[in-house]
Amino acid sequence: MNRQIVILTLATLALAACGSAPQRTVETRSTPAPVEDRVVGPAAAPAATGGYLAGDGPGADAPANLDEIPDAVPKNEPLHRYANRPYVALGKTYTPLTVAGSFKERGIASWYGKKFHGQRTSSGEVYNMYAMTAAHPTLPIPSYARVTNAASKKSVVVRVNDRGPFLHERVMDLSYTAAHKLGIVGNGSSEVEIESITANADTNILAKTEPVQSRPLEKAEIAPDSAPPAALAAVNSNIYLQLGAFKTREAADSFVAKMHAELGEIGKQISVFIKDGLTRVHIGPYASQSEARSSADSLKSKLGFKPMLNFH
Repeated sequence: MNRQIVILTLATLALAACGSAPQRTVETRSTPAPVEDRVVGPAAAPAATGGYLAGDGPGADAPANLDEIPDAVPKNEPLHRYANRPYVALGKTYTPLTVAGSFKERGIASWYGKKFHGQRTSSGEVYNMYAMTAAHPTLPIPSYARVTNAASKKSVVVRVNDRGPFLHERVMDLSYTAAHKLGIVGNGSSEVEIESITANADTNILAKTEPVQSRPLEKAEIAPDSAPPAALAAVNSNIYLQLGAFKTREAADSFVAKMHAELGEIGKQISVFIKDGLTRVHIGPYASQSEARSSADSLKSKLGFKPMLNFH
C-alpha cells in the first residue's frame, strides 16, 4: 500500500511539473497589410456622408487646398525588402509584381481616411490620407500608377505604398486626397482604370486634374516686372532646361499647371515649344550652361528628376 501511495505521489508531482513548464511560442509571419476591410461601397453609409466604413471618414482638419496638392512624381526607388513577397490575406494568395510599368487594370476603386491616418502601411511608412498614395494587392511597393475615373476621365498619379483592398472585389484603395481629385469621395467608390508607370524625365506625363490652366503653345513672354532677376539677365540666351516632352497639348498644359504649383516664383520662367512633333516644356533661359546645370541639380531635389539641358 505504501508503495502504491509513493508511486501515485511521484506521478502527481511529474504531471504538475509538466503543466508548469514554459511552452515554446511559435512565431508566425503576419501578412504585409491588415486584412481588415477598409473602405466599402456607398451602401455602407448614408449618401450625405459619403460611402466609407463605419468609424472612417474624411477627417475634421482636411486642408483647404486639396485640389492644389500635387500628384506623386514617379522616381526610381528600390523595392521594399518584405512588402513584395507572396502573402495570404483572407485565405487568398497574392503574388506581388516586381517590375513596374507593364500593368493595366479596370475595376472599382474606393478610399480610406481618418481611421487609418497615422498608421503604418505595408511599406512601413505612416499613412497620410492627404498625400497622393494608394493601396493595391499586387503592384510593386513602392511604385507609381496613373488612375483615371472611367466616367469623368479625370486622372491622378499616385504612389503605391500599401497593400489591399481584399474584399468586395475592389481593385484599389486611394488616399482621401486622390479620391477627392478624382471626384469619388462622395460616392465612396467608382470605376477606374489603373496603369502602372515608371520614372522617365521625357515622358513623365502627369495626368490632368482640375483646375487646369490652358496655355498657348508659343513661347511664353516674360513680363519684366514679374520676371526673376536670373530670367532678366538671360533674356537673350538660348540655354534652357527641358522639364518634359509630350505628344499632346493637353498633357503639356496639365504638366505646366503642376510645375507652376510646385515651383512657385521659379515657375514663371516656364515656357512651351513645339519641336519634332512634341510639345516641350522648358524653363529658362539661363545666362550660361554652368548656371543651367546648377539649376538642374537644384530642381532635381524639388521634382524628383533632373531636367535636361536644351538649346533653342
